[in-house]
Amino acid sequence: MQPLSGVRVLDLSRLLPGPYCTLVLSDLGAQVDKVEDPHVGDYLRLMPPTGPGSGEDPGLSGRFVALNRDKRSLCLDLKHPEGRKALLRLLPHYHVLVESFRPGVLARLGLGLEVLHAHNPALVVCSISGYGQDGPYRERAGHDLNYAALAGVLAMSGPSPQAPPHPLPIQLADLGAGGLWAAVGILAALRKAEHTGEGSHLDISMCEGTLSFLIPDFGNLEVQPEAAAPQRGSDLLTGGMACYSVYRTSDDKFLAVAALEPKFWAHLNHVLGRPIDPSELLAPPDEQERLRGELQAIFLQKTRAEWESIFATTDACVEPVLTPSEVRHHPLHRDRAVFFDGNPQSNSPSHPLPQVRTPLRPRNLPCGAPPTHGRDSQTILREAGFGQDDIDGLLKLSVTK
Repeated sequence: MQPLSGVRVLDLSRLLPGPYCTLVLSDLGAQVDKVEDPHVGDYLRLMPPTGPGSGEDPGLSGRFVALNRDKRSLCLDLKHPEGRKALLRLLPHYHVLVESFRPGVLARLGLGLEVLHAHNPALVVCSISGYGQDGPYRERAGHDLNYAALAGVLAMSGPSPQAPPHPLPIQLADLGAGGLWAAVGILAALRKAEHTGEGSHLDISMCEGTLSFLIPDFGNLEVQPEAAAPQRGSDLLTGGMACYSVYRTSDDKFLAVAALEPKFWAHLNHVLGRPIDPSELLAPPDEQERLRGELQAIFLQKTRAEWESIFATTDACVEPVLTPSEVRHHPLHRDRAVFFDGNPQSNSPSHPLPQVRTPLRPRNLPCGAPPTHGRDSQTILREAGFGQDDIDGLLKLSVTK
């Protein structure tokens, strides 16, 4: 039995943050039912690149496949009064509702928090937005790059203080600050509902969630106000230290060297045949540049694979920089069954796409295909007590499909 077995989640969200949150909940055992517009559905479905389709069914986006395994799809037009009535009728059968509309949208549809809790007082309502449900930016549009910028994270990325910041290589605000913080909040709110019978409203701001990852850095600023925030490419953990940097190898690949502590620095230099001098760890910037150049000249003497073999049995915190395509075949991830084959879509069972196991998903757990648009509408409605006449009426009005 999984931790969230028996927990039912209505997911009204689209794209990345909400679906990533509910993917985590699904991997923990929750039943996740996506509520999608009957005409368009989740925009992520058709975002390129897409896999092969057949017949009238288009291939699904690789991102959609990855985020929506094991879920079901219910089509409801929430702009139609009957669609809203149907949603409210479903609520007593669920423990969690996740939404990522702009603040105020659900209330304008007549589905505000008071209405939702009137139909299910114990319901956990999780609202994911860019800047929070209140405040001056509540209705402001934004994307991951904007949230990272306003949180102070983007200013820390890039090769040097003189160069402009670089966009982050992952959707940190969407997935980490939005999706993961939402999942954490939902788990806590479910615990509260179990003990008190009271529901909750979680206000998850992706900007604030991103800022929370800087808690240690703001701690430094509090105790040493004159110290600047971590600088691009020149701070201890952003490339300013030779002991914590990335080096090119002779085959134009790279090694990540993170020998921060004296013992690891000693092991590194022993392998490289350099004198062991712990004082180099805290050398001034100009000396760090000299050290980096010396280490770079050494690492250019061999291929990445050769260095991997040399450091395989040495505790020096040196690892290869893998590309995403290389990661799947690395023995670390292969032996821990991080990747597994999933059936990407019911209309293409012969083309399984690799899935990534979240750290909380049990190994060897069977993987269900992500749903085609509206695949489970009638099943979900019947489970909530809708009769065939009710369903036929919704179909006639194009409220569901």
